[in-house]
Amino acid sequence: MNRLLISVVCMASLTWLVLLIASVIRVKGWTSRGLLLAFGNRDNLPEPTAFAGRAERAARNTLENFVLFAALALVAQAAGAVNERVIFGANLFLWARIIYIPVYFAGIAFVRTAVWTASIVGLGIMLQGML
Repeated sequence: MNRLLISVVCMASLTWLVLLIASVIRVKGWTSRGLLLAFGNRDNLPEPTAFAGRAERAARNTLENFVLFAALALVAQAAGAVNERVIFGANLFLWARIIYIPVYFAGIAFVRTAVWTASIVGLGIMLQGML
């Protein structure tokens, strides 16, 4: 497996992990009531706390951006267009997302936007490297 596909697998794992963490935070899965909610159908969930809301938004944003990243990476792989620029863009995207998640969870607004922008730049570098 080449470095680009390793990035896709790492990003898929990160996406799954942040979705899981956001879900546990939303239902307070470390409590007995939270465990019942987590294992149930999640009808009648309580309103999310501010922290749970940020975790859910970070998870949703991570999933949405993973779709774009995976599409670019897999097209590059299928087209035989994997080069150092594509790999650099993929790594920039991945590391920016790794930083983005705790920054969003912590509610650091302007830093969150800057880190998100870095991840989007990574996608742009990947696209430019394929053309």
